[in-house]
Amino acid sequence: MQPLRLILLSGWGIDQRIWQPLEAHWPTNLTAQAVEWPGYGGTTPLAANATLKELPDAMAEPLASDAIWVGWSLGGLLATALLAYLPPPRGLILLGAGDTFCAKDKVSATGGVTSAELSAFQRAFQRDPTATWQHFLRWQTQGEPSPRQAHRQLRDLLGDTPPADSLTLATGLHWLSTIDNRPRLAASPCPVVRLTGEHDPFISPAQHHVSKSLSGVGHCPMLSQPQALATTIGHYAHQMANASMAVL
Repeated sequence: MQPLRLILLSGWGIDQRIWQPLEAHWPTNLTAQAVEWPGYGGTTPLAANATLKELPDAMAEPLASDAIWVGWSLGGLLATALLAYLPPPRGLILLGAGDTFCAKDKVSATGGVTSAELSAFQRAFQRDPTATWQHFLRWQTQGEPSPRQAHRQLRDLLGDTPPADSLTLATGLHWLSTIDNRPRLAASPCPVVRLTGEHDPFISPAQHHVSKSLSGVGHCPMLSQPQALATTIGHYAHQMANASMAVL
């Protein structure tokens, strides 16, 4: 029997190295492959001012329909958006990703990013891309049990410079601010499971409410709880592979 195939998709400013901590923990009945978005990890970037309509051509080959797609953060937003353009996968797991990146409900102290906060981040990125990217690494590890340790792990994986050029990163920030997947998720062509860290600083209370909670972690559970995350992803992947075409 062929093992169930997972395709792992990273988020903004981070390439496939984020998935390395899970490599030793995948169940034996799964095979996991991390793929890069255009412009990351030495892949060809999209042209300047690229739109979402140009992304499917670049991702049609790596995003096979006989697999479960696992999209983390911006990777989850993009994977969901691509359901409108590519043959649907056997299932979609959204990790730390909601319908939108910016909260549509009132943001609370427990999480969520406002449009104003993202706009300020974009302006800071225009002034100093590398410093802003480094700030983002610290920001997204704040919900982990040991934020300092998680940040060190992230820096050890990625180094001191972004894994994509500034144009690619700016395009990604534009997508974070504009993608709204509510219509796509309301009529998804494949099973969907949302997994959200209990203390994820980027996820609003409304998004937490419709997600399955990962206890004790934030936005980067692959750093703080890789074994538990691999087991959880494997559980839902197999559940989706055997499910009817409905949102779980």
